[in-house]
Amino acid sequence: MFAQAVRPRQKHRSKALGQRECFVVPTMKFVDEVFIYVQGGNGGDGCLSFRRERFIPHGGPDGGDGGEGGCVILRVDEGLNTLVDFRHAREFRAENGQPGMGKQRTGRSGLDLEVRVPLGTLVYDADSGELIADLEQKGESLVVARGGSEGLGNTRFKSSTNRAPRQTTKGKPGEVRGLRLEMQLLADVGVAGLPNAGKSTLVSAVSAAKPKIAAYPFTTLYPQLGVVSASPDRRFVIADVPGLIAGAATGAGLGIQFLKHLNRTRLLLHLVDLSSENLADDVCTIEAQLRQYSEALFSKERWLVLNKVDLLAEHEIAARTQEATERIRWEGPVFFVSALTGKGCRELISRIESRLDAMDTARRDRLTESMC
Repeated sequence: MFAQAVRPRQKHRSKALGQRECFVVPTMKFVDEVFIYVQGGNGGDGCLSFRRERFIPHGGPDGGDGGEGGCVILRVDEGLNTLVDFRHAREFRAENGQPGMGKQRTGRSGLDLEVRVPLGTLVYDADSGELIADLEQKGESLVVARGGSEGLGNTRFKSSTNRAPRQTTKGKPGEVRGLRLEMQLLADVGVAGLPNAGKSTLVSAVSAAKPKIAAYPFTTLYPQLGVVSASPDRRFVIADVPGLIAGAATGAGLGIQFLKHLNRTRLLLHLVDLSSENLADDVCTIEAQLRQYSEALFSKERWLVLNKVDLLAEHEIAARTQEATERIRWEGPVFFVSALTGKGCRELISRIESRLDAMDTARRDRLTESMC
């Protein structure tokens, strides 16, 4: 039994980077935190019954046990990328077990209820705030409310000194709890920057994602995911989150709501508008918000991507870049792109692919060493 319908991924082709095949996760209303109520099914009661048949005057007890209650199970569904389905369906109850019957017949156990959630869902206890599980594996499942155990029929109480027991037990109630589900996007690469730096344009240029693009701040209200196929056997996921502003880490703008989604990325692209008159200040603003929100997020590997090179002459680009990098003492890689025209995007994607491959190789080596 499934609580939610499967939403299959859609396949598109993008010509932004030649004829590479790209995929995009379907876009829908983004909801990344919900509270739900789950209840396991109650166990069935035991049966009080005695065998009554012709020519068998002392048939004895024959009441069967009840059935076990069903469990509520959260299961990862890759076809989902938001918790929007929980906005209206907040209560999930598994089926109760059936009571036992005569002739020592056991009641049917209740069916488990599977509730589908997106990949990357964090499950918290609503009362204590304790993290129960992090569902970050494909096909992973978690029992969040166990069904009640079955009641015992009077057959169970038969003994040499109690030939006609009239004792039975009732089924146990199912587990009841409140849960808070929090979704954090699972992306290999995250794009961070000020509003109108060109984040959505870049994501649309390198993948088949089609986020809304306009010339006003906070055009992007919800995170967008694009899956880039840079080569036939290698894909990676890139995430565009709403623009950050000064004070985002403490609640200003939309940043505090979505900064958490960058926690799961392996590489951050620090996107800056090269035509800005305050280039160095723009870089420092984002760095400050990342550090204020989380030291772990700030310490992630970051690349500086200077966008909108099509708006400046070559000598202006060199002068602005030198001034900014010297002032902020940037030591990481620096890339020059035009998300609008596609200039520099191919090289950026190729470098990202190589870096992610190197990270995967290093991770496998560490796992191999730990097992030896």
